[in-house]
Amino acid sequence: MDVIVDNRQNKIQLNDKLINLVKKVVEKCLNEEGIKQDVEISISFVDNNEIRELNKNFRDKDTKTDVLSFPQYDNIEMIKSLDTKIILGDIVISLEKAREQSVEYGHTFEREVAFLTAHSMYHLFGFDHDTEENTKIMRQKEEKVLKDLGILR
Repeated sequence: MDVIVDNRQNKIQLNDKLINLVKKVVEKCLNEEGIKQDVEISISFVDNNEIRELNKNFRDKDTKTDVLSFPQYDNIEMIKSLDTKIILGDIVISLEKAREQSVEYGHTFEREVAFLTAHSMYHLFGFDHDTEENTKIMRQKEEKVLKDLGILR
């Protein structure tokens, strides 16, 4: 498993502890879904200005957001059918927004970044929250990953 980390912001200090937490979440998500192939994932940490620009350019939404996911595959079955190294996709997290949300939701910054990582991983697997039922499925998967890693609210 290769997790390529690109820190493109300077508002919040990125330390090894947070990077290792993100890698643990990525690995747990892969294991939970039974993805055994060698996987490469890119994770970029940005500020609110950059994520707003990305959101505007790729989703036509001129607003800041917490995380963006850029999957390479449509669904998890497609991913599991491959027998070579998989470039799974790209995750972009606004650490600035994650900090804001951790205060708003009353939990740690680390927990918020872990949640956003799990959330984005499930988007890379092809899951979505476009319906009430899909949202329920996705939330259960995200919360199980965090709970199993001992990352609580």
